[in-house]
Amino acid sequence: MSIVQFENVSRIYKSGEYELKALDKVSFTLDEGKFVVILGPSGAGKSTLLNLLGGLDSPTDGTITVNGRDISTLSDNELADYRAAMVGFVFQFYNLIPTLTVYENVELVSSISPDALDAKQMIAEVGLTDHLHNFPSELSGGEQQRVSIARALAKNPKILLCDEPTGALDSDTGVMVLKLLLSMAKNYGKTIVIVTHNQSISKMADMVIRVKNGKIRSIAEQENPMSADEVEW
Repeated sequence: MSIVQFENVSRIYKSGEYELKALDKVSFTLDEGKFVVILGPSGAGKSTLLNLLGGLDSPTDGTITVNGRDISTLSDNELADYRAAMVGFVFQFYNLIPTLTVYENVELVSSISPDALDAKQMIAEVGLTDHLHNFPSELSGGEQQRVSIARALAKNPKILLCDEPTGALDSDTGVMVLKLLLSMAKNYGKTIVIVTHNQSISKMADMVIRVKNGKIRSIAEQENPMSADEVEW
């Protein structure tokens, strides 16, 4: 079942008389519960695409429909409500609040999400029950990333957007994080969208969207994607 549809979406940034076309008439559809990788070099338009889907930005032209709702013309307040209800974010850098414990960082989303999941349950899902009362500074990079995933999942979003989620991790820890994201897609029915330049990650995806110079170069669906253990890193 389709959950996301981009139709002829463009995003142009202006500075004086200069225009930068970050996205140029992009169209695609994403199905619910799929693991999607958006692949491309730096400056290809990947992050712009993710920001539009996440309601952090609005298109210059075209329409973006999410769960049957056109989000392309929403006001700032409406976009804030959309982000709170529909979208979870996982970034390359973990954005944890250093003065809060693991539990407090994850539990915080209950104040903004109407259907938040139990914080302790999500922390258990990422294997960090023993670290409930630790602060971010007491955790490794991989553990901090797992906390950020638990926090994003605790919002109970339909879509989880990940911007280079393994970019700051070593390969072994990165594989562990990717396994976790895959299991969340399967166990909780989330649509996982990962933006990356890492070709290896694309081998795990149900769908691979390749972007270059603001345009979609190809869209490929993979019937039998590899597991994280099968990929050569």
